[in-house]
Amino acid sequence: MELVFVLDCPDPDSLADFWTAALGYKRSDLHGPYVTLTDPDGRRPDVLLQRVPEPKSGKNRMHPDLRVADMDAEVARVTGLGARVVRGPFMDDGWFTTVLADPQGNEFCLIVPPEEE
Repeated sequence: MELVFVLDCPDPDSLADFWTAALGYKRSDLHGPYVTLTDPDGRRPDVLLQRVPEPKSGKNRMHPDLRVADMDAEVARVTGLGARVVRGPFMDDGWFTTVLADPQGNEFCLIVPPEEE
């Protein structure tokens, strides 16, 4: 079994630019409604960006959490890539958290684990 995360979006080709830079992944060419993003070291799951016709509505039921060591630096980096801050930073049960949205509105969190604050 292999775990792959799928993110629905209206334009996977353009969204791939954001997520490859944010994650340090490599991208494949667009094949049909998909762009595959892979970890160059092969340690982390692939991310599949899937073109869908319907707009996003409401909160994502599943979203990526990116654990980072320096919240300010990472917020500056990903907003520089096109993300926007939705909420935060705030403490979430001892974890310093900021909720962001990628350029097409999909939420993700930057989280500093308690031992790294």
